[in-house]
Amino acid sequence: MADPIRNIDPKLLWEHFYQINQIPRCSKDEERVRAYVIQVAERNGLSYKLDAVESVVVQKPATPGMEGAPIVVLQSHLDMVCEKNKDTVHDFSKDPIKMMHDGDWVKADGTTLGADNGIGVAAALAVMESKDIAHGPMEFLFTIDEETGLTGALQLGDDMLEGRILLNMDSEEDGAIYIGCAGGRDTEIFVPKDTESIPAGSRAVRIRVGGLQGGHSGLQIIQGLGNAIKLMARFLWKAAPELGLRMSAIDGGSKHNAIPRECDVIVSVPLEKMAALKAAVDEIASVFQKEYALIDAGVFVRLDESGFDEPSAVLRKNVQDRLLNLLVGMPHGVMSMSHAVPGLVETSTNMAVIKTRADKIALLTSQRSSVQTALDAVTQMVSAVGQQAAAEVEYHNGYPAWSPNPDSELLRLAKKIHVDLFKVEPDVKAIHAGLECGIIGDKFPGMDMISFGPTILGAHSPDERVQVSAVAKFWDFLLAILANVGKG
Repeated sequence: MADPIRNIDPKLLWEHFYQINQIPRCSKDEERVRAYVIQVAERNGLSYKLDAVESVVVQKPATPGMEGAPIVVLQSHLDMVCEKNKDTVHDFSKDPIKMMHDGDWVKADGTTLGADNGIGVAAALAVMESKDIAHGPMEFLFTIDEETGLTGALQLGDDMLEGRILLNMDSEEDGAIYIGCAGGRDTEIFVPKDTESIPAGSRAVRIRVGGLQGGHSGLQIIQGLGNAIKLMARFLWKAAPELGLRMSAIDGGSKHNAIPRECDVIVSVPLEKMAALKAAVDEIASVFQKEYALIDAGVFVRLDESGFDEPSAVLRKNVQDRLLNLLVGMPHGVMSMSHAVPGLVETSTNMAVIKTRADKIALLTSQRSSVQTALDAVTQMVSAVGQQAAAEVEYHNGYPAWSPNPDSELLRLAKKIHVDLFKVEPDVKAIHAGLECGIIGDKFPGMDMISFGPTILGAHSPDERVQVSAVAKFWDFLLAILANVGKG
């Protein structure tokens, strides 16, 4: 019996989405999905090329009568964010995504869906394979490792593209056309470990903050969602000195561009303080549930007395104090709103991941801004807090902003088509996220670009879902643009 996903219209797009979701494609593991793209190109007699990092460009000639149209580049990224609920059994290195069709939505069973950017990839593959879509000469750019490093865009070969009109299909809001995005940078902070023996008369327990939505650290930072690392730090900063808690390990979050949903800490507590610790956990759980009742109602704080590896040491008191001061003092969330674009977050920072390693505790943060000087300023703030804790600070993964061009000829055409098709003006905006357009436009001067896509909710979390009706509109909009580029 055919999977119901494969029977949704437009069938060719959904067929390709089904096929790529059978293929593991976490960031930095794109070899198999890249092979699928090449297979589609070869069976349709299309030429392709790869650059040094093995992003792919496929070329397709114009349909008859449109040979004189300018080359259009369709661009999407092959990788997906691989997140799952803790109780979900799924191996992203080999298991297909289990998809469910629920009314007007397609979602996954306890994992990310990969609609970001799998719908864009599927749309490009459908256009590649189609025989009855009108279009001029085309290039299909499939980049790698967008989600964890923007590697494909940053290292895209200078000779990969001829076209100077680019349609990026990595946006997530029906009815919106994006013409600008934020630039960003990761800042990593390392607190060297110094340990000592577990105090006598103590018992190790695990405390977990969880049940949070998480989500995209750019698109959803404005919502004020709970950050599990920040909430854990808030609890420990007060409870540790009061109850004599000594930390052995703290781990939370998983991706630089995702708001952390869970955080675990292993602490040793004096036996005579165990009852007080249980009461404190119950109390802070109640506080968080009240504070986040309207936005993150599933939040919990739980104490486990088993089910974890017993620690062999604890952090020295001075190291623990510096770490907790760092985590409590580290900024997280919206830093400023744009004065140029109403409702747009201009600058933000995300406390994203904390990991206890053999010799240090590593905290990964991610800064974004549509203004370079503001990006520098918030990075300085994060660095200063790290330096106050006598920590090491490193910078990674800088990428440029995409400056809006409201006079774009491509934008003019897209707005006209949107009104013709849907009888409403599109919402033209910039996005507080790192689209590859900024990097590609910087690498290929004169590139006229827009970004659009269907409604995708909960990206980067197991709640990710894509709206079926919006995918149909996205497809119609895409085909109308392809049919009309260059017609004046």
